[in-house]
Amino acid sequence: MAFSNSFLLLSLLSLLACVAHGQLSPTFYAKSCPNVQSIVRSGMAQAVSAEPRMGASILRLFFHDCFVNGCDGSILLADTATFTGEQNAGPNKNSVRGFGVIDTIKARVEAACKATVSCADILALAARDGVNLLGGPTWTVQLGRRDATTASQSAANNNLPSPASSLSILISKFAAQGLSAQEMTALSGSHTIGQAQCKNFRAHIYNDTDINPSFAALRKRNCPASGGDTNLAPLDVQTPNGFDNAYYQNLVAQKGLLHSDQELFDGGSQDALVRQYSTNAALFSRDFVQAMVKMGSISPLTGTSGEIRLNCGKVNG
Repeated sequence: MAFSNSFLLLSLLSLLACVAHGQLSPTFYAKSCPNVQSIVRSGMAQAVSAEPRMGASILRLFFHDCFVNGCDGSILLADTATFTGEQNAGPNKNSVRGFGVIDTIKARVEAACKATVSCADILALAARDGVNLLGGPTWTVQLGRRDATTASQSAANNNLPSPASSLSILISKFAAQGLSAQEMTALSGSHTIGQAQCKNFRAHIYNDTDINPSFAALRKRNCPASGGDTNLAPLDVQTPNGFDNAYYQNLVAQKGLLHSDQELFDGGSQDALVRQYSTNAALFSRDFVQAMVKMGSISPLTGTSGEIRLNCGKVNG
């Protein structure tokens, strides 16, 4: 009797684990497309080799996908005369990038396994590989997402935090996706790679007081008080193309590029965690991986929901 009870409990726990990931599984394509991971990795290796920033761009694309109706590839859908997607929402317009990289990888995956692997899964794998290729950790990606046939510009405008966000807004935007304040702070470590446009950090370097004066002066050289909106600066002044914990060291030194970055270390609830991450790279790496896996399981479409898009930029048919 004890055995059967414990067996039932184990069965229930494994069932709950499946439900928690929306029936996602790391072995989802083991039989139907066994080479998918190496195809994605190879495509990302080429892209990052040509332009290291692309690792950050694909990671951001995944984040902006998952925060709008779940990780369903909806951000990849281009606007048409009869369809308004997410790409021209405020947080995405003229800033999300990397669609061509995903399209190239998708074409190679289609050549190997036709109509089998979703664009949402390709994006999840590509985000992981981009981080790893820039010196960051790797992790097991849960697979089996299907692609949305709809998108929501209004949800993109409402759900995605802006560079001007306060700490309380950041915490609430992540909480709305089921992510804790600690997970928000770990995921913000994504800003150890990539670049931002002048228009997104101008107010911070000219108006805020929680900023190192010499760092502000450095950034003002390439970001005038007016004009130069699209001029770029690295989010991490120390190792802009290396995935490490330098982002948190920058915050402790008041060298966060965005207002929303420095909010994580400005006398608030996340200060102690930022200090920990700044001196303990392994802790940051572990927490980042766990948070990425959790973010990747936000409301996936599975089973017969959605579709497997043949072209990531448009719905089938």
